[in-house]
Amino acid sequence: MKVQIKVIPKSSRSELVSKDGEFRAYVRAAPDKGKANRELVELVAKEYGVPKSHVSIVSGETRRNKTVEVLGK
Repeated sequence: MKVQIKVIPKSSRSELVSKDGEFRAYVRAAPDKGKANRELVELVAKEYGVPKSHVSIVSGETRRNKTVEVLGK
């Protein structure tokens, strides 16, 4: 399953929310050396109940709008 997610780095909270059919990920980490991406993978894995190894960013690695693939869902 592929999911479009807008990432908001350096947020005061760490959570994944769905509003009007759009996903937003608020992450505490800064977009520095992949820290925000790693936190995003952890959030998505927790949300879908899969291991982090089943979550990958397929596009948008350096952008706020990302496509994330979740295996097994």
